[in-house]
Amino acid sequence: MKVKQLSIFLENRKGRMRKALDVLEKNRVNIRALSIADTSYFGILRLIVPDPVKTKKLLEDKDFIVKIGEVIAVRMPDKPGGLGKILGILDDSDINLEYLYAFVEEKENGAIVLLHPEDINAGIKALQDNGADVISAEEVYMM
Repeated sequence: MKVKQLSIFLENRKGRMRKALDVLEKNRVNIRALSIADTSYFGILRLIVPDPVKTKKLLEDKDFIVKIGEVIAVRMPDKPGGLGKILGILDDSDINLEYLYAFVEEKENGAIVLLHPEDINAGIKALQDNGADVISAEEVYMM
């Protein structure tokens, strides 16, 4: 139930993110979800792609620093309170959430939230035990 995520470290300068995305385009890598966080000196581009190991190598071959981490993917209703219910499960289970990002899943009339708690195994267990729709990596990669 863990989804592999790429974290690409980018200098905070003009054109650097585009260069990373150009590598993906030239190699026909389709991005399933993304998030970017930045400071004044660098950014972290987080990506979900269908083949994270292959994509990591493609980027490293072009001198990008890339790490593979894990997140939890949860399907939820795309309506007010949907995310609050998921976050409530983690909060009630005393699980700290480090970050999240989400995207709308139009076909299912819902949304997918990608969660990174401090303890990913405890996060998965709490979500499953409380009826959250935790989805597989394969399902996310094929969206």
